[in-house]
Amino acid sequence: QVQLVESGGGLVQPGESLRLSCAASGRTFTTSAMGWFRQAPGKEREFVATISWSGSNTIYAESLKGRFTMSRDNAKATVYLRMNSLKPEDTGVYYCAATTGVSVTSRASGYDYWGPGTQVTVSS
Repeated sequence: QVQLVESGGGLVQPGESLRLSCAASGRTFTTSAMGWFRQAPGKEREFVATISWSGSNTIYAESLKGRFTMSRDNAKATVYLRMNSLKPEDTGVYYCAATTGVSVTSRASGYDYWGPGTQVTVSS
């Protein structure tokens, strides 16, 4: 079992930055690939980024490359999502997810555990 809790969301202006954190509990965290997804109002949940258990491999949604950076600290059982140059279209609920496997995946169905989400609002 893995429990996930996101934090760091909030209201920011366009062009500003945020860093989201996802704290995990459960003994499988260090061997689990992790992911970030987001869901805007009225839209389906979409893939943001994923990272391998070691942190050596990360994959991003094509549209977010260069602005978003995912990282992890296994000693702290935490993954992060650094978001720069935020735009109004980045608004949504951001979810952290964990797999029971080691392989990275962009498919939501590939994740077994989900956090409750944290709201990010980008507005002037």
